[in-house]
Amino acid sequence: MTVDTSLAPRATGTAALRFDPELLLRAQGQGGGMKAAILDVDGVLTDGRLVFGEHGEQLKVFHVLDGHGLKMLAQAGIAVWVITGRDAPALRRRLTDLGVTTVRYGVVDKRAAAQALLDEHGIDWPQLAAIGDDWPDLPLLQRAGLAVAPPNAHAEVLARVHHVTRARGGEGAAREFCDLLLQGAGRYAQALQQFQGTLDGR
Repeated sequence: MTVDTSLAPRATGTAALRFDPELLLRAQGQGGGMKAAILDVDGVLTDGRLVFGEHGEQLKVFHVLDGHGLKMLAQAGIAVWVITGRDAPALRRRLTDLGVTTVRYGVVDKRAAAQALLDEHGIDWPQLAAIGDDWPDLPLLQRAGLAVAPPNAHAEVLARVHHVTRARGGEGAAREFCDLLLQGAGRYAQALQQFQGTLDGR
């Protein structure tokens, strides 16, 4: 991925974030485009650390950039699904706030959980994008049309994905995943223009 970091003013809707053409082609999906995106939680939406409060409750830290990316992805017509091996009140609260309703908690076999969702919604694996960071995510990543991992993922995962994000898990990796899918769907520039128009008062 190449990123233009110039501070020069840009025309409304002109994107500074650019991905390799071959990666964008894959992000477009097959058979009608990408229909859904599956995200892991620990190591993707968080930095992977497990923090416990004094009463044993799990505490999690999320990044606001990721949250906005998930909202834009849903608005673009790409379903957002979360499949995680864990469960925590903090996670449920965050996903509820973001409007993510298709969530599978405490999953051991992520491939089976994903297959059930695909069958339910009539979606094929080439129309699915996935981001994960550890071995339990490999069955999804090796079947998905687009497989992504954050740089803090396990080495075996990094060796098997189509794209490694610049941002680490919990620090914007999920947002980069969303941005890639939005560009693949041809919706990124339009969304950027809308926000710039709002800020410019146009």
